[in-house]
Amino acid sequence: MHTLSTLPVELVYRIMDHQNDRTLFCSMQNICRRLNQILSTYQRYQTLTTLDLRGNEIGDEGAQHLANALRTNTTLTTLDLWRNEIGAEGAQHIADVLRTNTTLTTLNLGENGIGAEGAQHIAAALRRNTTLTTLGLNGNEIGAEGAQHIADVLRTNTTLTTLDLSGNEIGAEGAQQIADALRTNTTLTTLDLRRNEIGNEGAQHIADALERNISAKMVRVWL
Repeated sequence: MHTLSTLPVELVYRIMDHQNDRTLFCSMQNICRRLNQILSTYQRYQTLTTLDLRGNEIGDEGAQHLANALRTNTTLTTLDLWRNEIGAEGAQHIADVLRTNTTLTTLNLGENGIGAEGAQHIAAALRRNTTLTTLGLNGNEIGAEGAQHIADVLRTNTTLTTLDLSGNEIGAEGAQQIADALRTNTTLTTLDLRRNEIGNEGAQHIADALERNISAKMVRVWL
């Protein structure tokens, strides 16, 4: 009986041609050393630039498989993991890859329940990542604590231009933390803080910060 690890490589390529991107990344990577070698020479894998896994419920285990695949992939620029239930643990797997990845420019982790802990993992990765320009963290319940982690990295990160923090329950306290970072940040151009119950107080913090930062390049702010 033949398996993918014993079939001729040309036949494996044909089988892989009929698999969707999720299967290629999450199911076949790291099954065995030979399949890793096959994937690394498979043309479709080498040229894939956008991977959309929205709403697939891959969970933290799927996020780990995906992260393992991304360690060797050098072409993917856009990754959409919206609503996949990866949680804080899954966020850590993705963050571990972000520390060294040099090709991803757009990452959507919206509605994954990563919480403040997950936000901390992502923020830590952004201290070393120098290529990501667009980050979606909407609907993750990061709260004021998570906002603090993101704010801390915004003070030093010089590549992120678009940040979606909508629907995260950061409140006025979280808005103030983000505002404090905006006083010195000179790269963000788009910031979404809608559905965060920041109130008039939080909105004022943001407005004051942008007014004082004459080097700010902010074009769009949603409150």
